[in-house]
Amino acid sequence: MSNPVLVEVFRGETSESRHRGAVVVTDGDGKVVFSLGDIERPTFPRSAIKAIQALPLVESGAADAYGFGNEELAMACASHSGEQLHVAKAGEMLSRAGLDSTALECGSHWPFEQSVLIDLARSGQQPTPLHNNCSGKHAGFLCTCKHLGIETQGYSALGSPEQDMVRDAMESVTGAAHTLDHCGTDGCSIPTYAIPLRNLAHGFARMATGTGFEPRRAQAAKRLLDAAMAAPFYVAGTGRACTKLMEMAPGRIFVKTGAEGVFVGALPELGLGIAVKCDDGTTRASEAIIATVLARIYRNESELESKLDRFADREMRNWNGVTFGVVSPTPALTDAMIN
Repeated sequence: MSNPVLVEVFRGETSESRHRGAVVVTDGDGKVVFSLGDIERPTFPRSAIKAIQALPLVESGAADAYGFGNEELAMACASHSGEQLHVAKAGEMLSRAGLDSTALECGSHWPFEQSVLIDLARSGQQPTPLHNNCSGKHAGFLCTCKHLGIETQGYSALGSPEQDMVRDAMESVTGAAHTLDHCGTDGCSIPTYAIPLRNLAHGFARMATGTGFEPRRAQAAKRLLDAAMAAPFYVAGTGRACTKLMEMAPGRIFVKTGAEGVFVGALPELGLGIAVKCDDGTTRASEAIIATVLARIYRNESELESKLDRFADREMRNWNGVTFGVVSPTPALTDAMIN
């Protein structure tokens, strides 16, 4: 099945690039409310699934034992930009468990935020694991291990007690088998499993509604989504899509990006989950798709719809600040959702 073109990039009046993809919206019972493209194709959720991966941190009692509030829990769900507040918060999370950055197994990379990268390079410093966009998630893993008395060394490896807990949570929440034949290694070195896009959306609908969850899991899921929506800067960072989209409707919209053109959403007040995959892995396209889907869902709220539409259908500027084109959702997406 060939996925439809959902986003087009124009330079002037001429179409320069086209991005194919799939999108699905489900309710907590798994009913498909809307879909386009192949929603059964195995897809690696990558970082989009971090809120589910953080469930053991809360369910184990570790989050309470170390006094974690909204900012720390948002960091556990984050792909942050490596800004000063992110680095400090990840370090603080580790410190509360008696650990430091040397315990992190996520590796190091330069901050996503360009100004922070430049300042770090000018100072003559090198990035540390705390600058890794996944350091908050990994700090959460380590805190869970410390609280449960699990060996911290090797916590990121396939078959470790921590990753077994994470896999079990993801399998239970999404309803999709997480098997070795669909297992790969994520950018931060933990196992990642390819599952159907439909299951990914259903998982986040369940996170939003608690449908089918025992009380402890329902409370943990709500706590994590509420924390991310309350502290969206810690989920991503300055100018990032996740932060900006959640700030448009505080406490109502949860979204999270993943590498290779994945995006998810959870709408607690509506009981819906959303999952997006752009075939060519382009972030600009997945951002446009998720914003368009949200705009159509909230089409009865003109102010919010307008904000979301402007984010989805946005201008591109060159290095001189001159507008030369737009990234725009196609009628295949916009008209299908209207109808």
